This record gives sequence, structure tokens and C-alpha cells, in this order.
Amino acid sequence: MSSTAVIPMPVLGKRGINTYLVLGRRPIVVDAGLPGNGRKIYDQVAQHGVDPKDIALIVLTHAHIDHFGAATELRRLTGAPVAGHVGDLAQYRTGQVRKPYLPTGPMGRAMAANKRLHIPVEEVEPDVLLTGELNLSDYGVDGRIMPTPGHTAGSVSVLLDSGDLVAGDLVANAFMGLIPGRPANPPFHDDARGNLASLQRMLALQPTTLHVGHGPALDPERVRRWAREEDSRLRELDATGRLARRTEEPDTAARN
Repeated sequence: MSSTAVIPMPVLGKRGINTYLVLGRRPIVVDAGLPGNGRKIYDQVAQHGVDPKDIALIVLTHAHIDHFGAATELRRLTGAPVAGHVGDLAQYRTGQVRKPYLPTGPMGRAMAANKRLHIPVEEVEPDVLLTGELNLSDYGVDGRIMPTPGHTAGSVSVLLDSGDLVAGDLVANAFMGLIPGRPANPPFHDDARGNLASLQRMLALQPTTLHVGHGPALDPERVRRWAREEDSRLRELDATGRLARRTEEPDTAARN
């Protein structure tokens, strides 16, 4: 069993928005928080006894402002390469998230009206452009990056040999972590059914813990129960034509 450790590094509130330090033979960081969070993440890495200049890789789980906002700043500070999936490349290159947001509930509808979610952030060109799974052994970590599309087209998760799953926004704690331990959707999904399918694929791999972008770690069994309920809910919405869908063509900038 791997001795890899996963350490949360919150950048907003106690666990409102999380980034993660993964400690293996070498350290990696998962997600880069909001614009301006680079120094805060850098300092937290150092507080855990790790030289930030030793970071082997910065993994972006997806192109939303609270996950890639400080990616380029953190790369400048640490010298570490950035990994991001081609499905979100247009967003990384422009610093603009894909719009319109598709809310998953009342909180998402309220947040979609928040102008701060619509500002451009510093663009980032991934040094490691992901198109499929990536074994992390070359970066000193026993695990792999796995595509988990749905929340965004280019969403990924990090599955460690230890059983830890750093899941980005595959699932969250209710109300952006304000109700810890209760699985829920994050405020937005580009493709709710696709995201649920990705979550179910990850759960089938029997992770021991889900480390998420909003709130504390979640118990996989509780997430499985929630996922079954969510599947029924989405089927009903789909059957009655109330399931939000994107109608425009996918972004083409990633292919240019």
C-alpha cells in the first residue's frame, strides 16, 4: 500500500475552496485556487515542511475560476509545470470559463448572477496537456490522473494507489462545504449526467476517501447512496424535459 499523503490547503474559509498537497516521493499540488492565491498556496506548502521549489507538478482538475485562477502565478513562484486536460484548453488559454453557467440548484442560480464569477483570470498554457490517463510515477507519486468529464469537458481527478481520490468538483459537500459530510452537487455542471457517470466510474474503483474542492473529505459509501438518489432525480428531470443542456457547439479554440 502506498504511503502517499493528501493534505488539504484551503484558500477560502476553513474548507470553502480547497487545493491539495500530495506527498509521495516528490510533492505535487492539485488545483490552484482563485486569482491571487498563488502566494497563499506557496506559503502553505512551506508550512507543511516542503520546499515549494520541489513541487514536481501542478494538476488542474478543471477550468473554473476557483480551481485554475492562480495557476500561472503558482507556476512562476515554484517553477513547477502545470497539467491540464485538452477538453478545457480553450478556457485555460483565454482565462475565461465556459458560459453560460448551468446551475445545479438555487445556489448555482444565485452565484451565476455574481459578476465576480465572470471576470477573466490570468491565462495558463498547460505544460502537460492531458488527453487521457497519466501515470504520475515520473512525478514521484503512486497514482494517476484520470479524465472525469461532465462538470466541465476537461475535468480530471487524481486517483492514488493509497485509495485516495482527489476529485475536484465531481461531488461537493452541501452548500459549498457549509454542511460537511453531506454529498451534493457543486453549484454548476456543464453536463450533469456525464458528471454523474464519471463519479460512478470512480466509485467503482473503490476509493477509500474522496477529497473534494468544497468542504471536508467525503465517505465513499455515503457518496454512493447519494449518487443513486441523484441518478433517479436526473432521470426524472430528463424525462420531463427539465434537465439543463448545452445547445451550442463545443469550443474550438482547443483544436486550433
